[in-house]
Amino acid sequence: MKKVNRDVLIDASTRLLFSMKGEELDTLLEEFSILTKQMEMMKEVRGIEKFEPMTFPFDVSNSYLRDDVPAEPLSEEDVLKNAGNVKDGEIKLPKVVG
Repeated sequence: MKKVNRDVLIDASTRLLFSMKGEELDTLLEEFSILTKQMEMMKEVRGIEKFEPMTFPFDVSNSYLRDDVPAEPLSEEDVLKNAGNVKDGEIKLPKVVG
């Protein structure tokens, strides 16, 4: 596993397009130290290799979803009839990003 140090954290934050102050880096580095120790402890559990890693802690069942039944699509006129601001067959929305 790659060693997590200040340079790795600075590189990661730069790639994610945000910057961190020295105190924030120290806190995150301390958190990674704790996490790394916990991961090393997992290697000491006997028989752990027999189990699949969990990606989600609960069994998920989606039996409540309806069957997908093909149907005739709505016409453009029906789709746009309740829209507030339509231009050239499209719904015009307000700008949300700078």
